[in-house]
Amino acid sequence: MSFDLSSDYFRLFGLPVSFDIDTAQLTSRFRDLQQTIHPDRFASASEQERRLSLQYATRVNEAYRVLRDPLERARYLLELKGVAWEDEQSTLNDPVFLMEQMELREALAEVREQPDPLDAIAGMLTDVNGRIEQGTAQLRALLVDDTEENLLQARQEIRKMQFLYKLRSEAESTEAELEDQI
Repeated sequence: MSFDLSSDYFRLFGLPVSFDIDTAQLTSRFRDLQQTIHPDRFASASEQERRLSLQYATRVNEAYRVLRDPLERARYLLELKGVAWEDEQSTLNDPVFLMEQMELREALAEVREQPDPLDAIAGMLTDVNGRIEQGTAQLRALLVDDTEENLLQARQEIRKMQFLYKLRSEAESTEAELEDQI
């Protein structure tokens, strides 16, 4: 079994190091790798081979999880390009965006009081999904050119999108709760 645990996720799947990837090729390569290195294939192998197979499978699963998610993929790209994260110590420096987030959160908190809460939450999800699509387009444009300014702007865009992903998740949960009440 030949496998390099130190290779980056893109090389592991034979993909170019880019924000835009062929997700069908990613999934196909993931399945091929899983068939080759799955720990069940090494059940009767030596202890070392079983351990290596488990390490390889874990690495492939993590790489697949990161590369198939646009936000995680963008973050990983920045890490490969040397952009540090320091999540706990960094803040988002965009007062307009932060105000919009507060307003969206207030709207989500008040959605149950609307005459048609399901319609209100559907509208909110449409809005948030549109913002996520805009952020993804912005990331795509920023990650084409590796200038320091673009990479730092991409980091800020990722932080914004993290807010939006979390809001979308909470809105979807609220929507599911509302549907259960019908």
